[in-house]
Amino acid sequence: MHLSYCTNVHPAEDLDGIVAQFDTYAVPVREHLREDRLGLGLWLAAPVAAALAEDPALRRRLRHELDARGLEVVTLNGFPYSAFQAPVVKHAVYHPDWTTPDRLDYTLNLARVLVDLLPDHAERGSISTLPLAWRTPWDAGRESAALSRLDALAKGLADISGAAGRPVRVGLEPEPGCVIETTEQAAAQLSRVDSTWLGVCLDLAHLACAWEQPAAAVERLRAAGVPIVKVQISAALEAADGTEPALREYVEPRFLHQTRSPAGESSDDLDEALGQGYAGPWRIHYHVPLHATPEAPLRSTVPVARAAMKALFAGSEPACDHFDVETYTWGVLPPAQRPRDAASLAAGIAAEVAFAQLLLGEVAR
Repeated sequence: MHLSYCTNVHPAEDLDGIVAQFDTYAVPVREHLREDRLGLGLWLAAPVAAALAEDPALRRRLRHELDARGLEVVTLNGFPYSAFQAPVVKHAVYHPDWTTPDRLDYTLNLARVLVDLLPDHAERGSISTLPLAWRTPWDAGRESAALSRLDALAKGLADISGAAGRPVRVGLEPEPGCVIETTEQAAAQLSRVDSTWLGVCLDLAHLACAWEQPAAAVERLRAAGVPIVKVQISAALEAADGTEPALREYVEPRFLHQTRSPAGESSDDLDEALGQGYAGPWRIHYHVPLHATPEAPLRSTVPVARAAMKALFAGSEPACDHFDVETYTWGVLPPAQRPRDAASLAAGIAAEVAFAQLLLGEVAR
């Protein structure tokens, strides 16, 4: 099993800035955990991914900087293309999408980088990406273009992996509001792609927001022959209904916070949902720290994450071996819960990773 924390919580988008992240956050996280090695789910913005893919010397430098600090990388987050910690992200995170050559080029660049970062003991690498596109606009022409890009991606991954001697696979990450929002949609769409190289990245907060039953979701993917390439261990925010005053503290301008009820009522952002006033309970696409309970009466979907982890390990073989803690919203949490400085953010991330270690320990016996 590989466990990491995702670095898309940090804003740096050039190599020097990424290396500085290691000293500011990753090394303190490792030291908090008293581990010799710490896994990173590295996020590389498109420009630095292109530079690294083009220059073997830069890739060697990045590998050296990781090794020197007791850090390792088996998975990359290839969902945000750039500027993920900008003041306003919202719908921009879904562009460019899989109808464009830019998304294909970016993802293949990530694969070229990853094969040179993989530690010697890793059997494979993984990359997560967006689930085709935001749901609008979408039509048969766009679908055809996206599937054509995925075919090209599979061929490119086969070439890169063959030359490296170890496979790199890509998982599309179902997310509320996107073309692929549920595991049912993932099973339908991904039955048409090469499952040797392509599958699903299962984000457990997204699974909760879709009100899916974890065991049924895992079995659905298994039955469809869609591999779970990567799991993002995450928790969403839950409320009895929209009348909870504390919910207003989670309205913020940077990220979308899609809101769903089990009856199928939905809004694309929390402020919109608060204006609609539909019946609860609500689950909100707002990644909250795994180890910290939100202020009552709000709660998190950690019980869904725990049930999903049990389902992933219920078969004769685990359904996945790459697990990434992905809480990118630390900087927009309500002020009382927000880290005061870099040291408190590192301590919070370490507490999340420790929580995920315990969760893995519960199910991987």
